[in-house]
Amino acid sequence: MTPAKRVLFVCMGNICRSPTGEGVFRDYVKKQGLGDSIQVDSAGTIGAHAGEPPDARMRRAARARGYELDGKARQFTAADFDAFDLIVAMDRANYRDILARDPDGSHAAKVKLLCSFNPKAKTQDVPDPYYGGPQGFEEVLDLIEGACEGILASLQEKPD
Repeated sequence: MTPAKRVLFVCMGNICRSPTGEGVFRDYVKKQGLGDSIQVDSAGTIGAHAGEPPDARMRRAARARGYELDGKARQFTAADFDAFDLIVAMDRANYRDILARDPDGSHAAKVKLLCSFNPKAKTQDVPDPYYGGPQGFEEVLDLIEGACEGILASLQEKPD
């Protein structure tokens, strides 16, 4: 039996974008019948919200599309490099912050931008909806939903 693949979604505070990535992708793999073979988690590059649930506005927007966002915010650590097969950064600032914790670059190949998996994305970054209105939360959901198929395909690729 093949060991489970592990995916980590990372944003800044781990209360809006990354828990949404976790919840949406977890639901996606479950619907594909792969819930036992792919594990999903999320973290933030900062620890300011550690222990807090996902943002209530993000939870409402996700729930309206049938997703439940649970869990508690936590900070990304260097140990996450070894614990996860794929680390999905929500924007270029998160990407740089993650790579800064990998000074020798030995884990750089497993760190990717979420929008690189979404062929319809017109941006490289999933915008942070925290200070905006309801449309920002919808945009986050659109970008993440659009990336799920590509993320799954990347996990199923055979290594060279």
